[in-house]
Amino acid sequence: MIRMPIKLRVESEGGVVVFFFTISESSVGDDLKSEVFKNETDSENKSRPEIHAAISTEYDPPPGNEYSIRKSRQFAVAEIEAPKPKSVISCDDKSKDEGFPYARPIVCHMSGDVRVDPASSSVTLMAPLQRGEAAAPRRIRPYARKDDFLLPLVREVAVRAAASEGVAPRCNVTHHGVPAVIFSIGGYTGNFFHDMADVLVPLYLTSFHFKGKVQFFVANYKQWWIQKYKPVLRRLSHRDIVDFDSDSDVHCYDHVILGLVRDRDLILGHHPTRNPKGYSMVDFTRFLRHSYGLRRERPLVLGETSGKKPRMMIISRRGTRKVLNLRRVAGMARELGFDVVVSEAGGNVKRFAATVNSCDVLVGVHGAGLTNQVFLPTGAVVVQIVPWGKMEWMAANFYGRPAAGMKLRHVEYHVAAEESSLTRRYPREHVVFRDPMAIHGQGWQALADIVMTQDVKLNLRRFRPTLLHALDLLQE
Repeated sequence: MIRMPIKLRVESEGGVVVFFFTISESSVGDDLKSEVFKNETDSENKSRPEIHAAISTEYDPPPGNEYSIRKSRQFAVAEIEAPKPKSVISCDDKSKDEGFPYARPIVCHMSGDVRVDPASSSVTLMAPLQRGEAAAPRRIRPYARKDDFLLPLVREVAVRAAASEGVAPRCNVTHHGVPAVIFSIGGYTGNFFHDMADVLVPLYLTSFHFKGKVQFFVANYKQWWIQKYKPVLRRLSHRDIVDFDSDSDVHCYDHVILGLVRDRDLILGHHPTRNPKGYSMVDFTRFLRHSYGLRRERPLVLGETSGKKPRMMIISRRGTRKVLNLRRVAGMARELGFDVVVSEAGGNVKRFAATVNSCDVLVGVHGAGLTNQVFLPTGAVVVQIVPWGKMEWMAANFYGRPAAGMKLRHVEYHVAAEESSLTRRYPREHVVFRDPMAIHGQGWQALADIVMTQDVKLNLRRFRPTLLHALDLLQE
């Protein structure tokens, strides 16, 4: 048997791959038979991967005939079409699922030749339509909370399929190997609870696994909001954010996600499709600490450092649900051995986050300020002051359960009727005292106008055991 060196060259043009075999022998004997080019034995073939390509017989002699091989003769392999991404649109239409208290927003995944056109507020997938299949666009509001009040606050984006170039926007910016995520920062953003629950936690769940190699398109674009959370956004995406409201280019991708995947408010649970990576709120809070350069990962343990006092932050409020005797509450906390700082969350997230992270206990009345528990070191204590009015469900689901998910110790203090400013506004026979759940039954607006507008004046003797319990938790 005669052996010859054979070179393989691969060329690609216009999505077509061509293989060439080149024999570089200057001359091989005239009596070389065509058997030289037959396949190797079965045993040899089994040890090598198969090449699914039909070899052209353009240069093969008839079986049994002798021939000469000229210098550098090439044997072309049949052309093979390079595989193209499969065109798929998949939208999560499950409006409710286990344990979720309200309708879940729709999220669409598109793979293939996907074209993002901010000027027409549309995302188009190039895909052949089946006979009888409707081509009407679907309209999505890419905000991670589904609420009828949000309709005028969130920009609508059309999702459509196009069968031909003539009905699709033409690409002028193509992004290779990078997916896109389109989401809105309209809605209820500007409130720190909703910034976290409706945008940043869902954005983390949707995009963290891309490890920064992802492009964000932001609808209802607000530069001040982008600047406020720049450290978080920069860590999730290493690319410049595209303003979906004003960009005039047509961007083309292999994969686009419209909307954000979410779980419950400030909660990340295990789920095979929403959270296949198994991220937890502990992972998210660690991510936030790294984003803002926060160094403390665990709180003070009493007795661990001689003379060191546990630090407590009491969140003050200017609007509703103020602690009317805040100075006396802070004074009692200092008498019990806390190093107390009183502060209201401001616009500088990084500065306030650093202050919260320096604390071991966070105290506040039910409200957006308690969302700052995301910056506490793991294992710290949160004391939630729950206003009058049967607020148990809201207290537990908005801050209590999230605190547990972050591995924080959560303590609730429930305000008595006598500690509420509602006693100065309504007689004791009013429904707000007789049957607070009736107020809940009237809807959110009634709850917001009555229960959520109260202030509290804490009974120090009654509140003292709650602070002592917080101290006890720091000894564990």
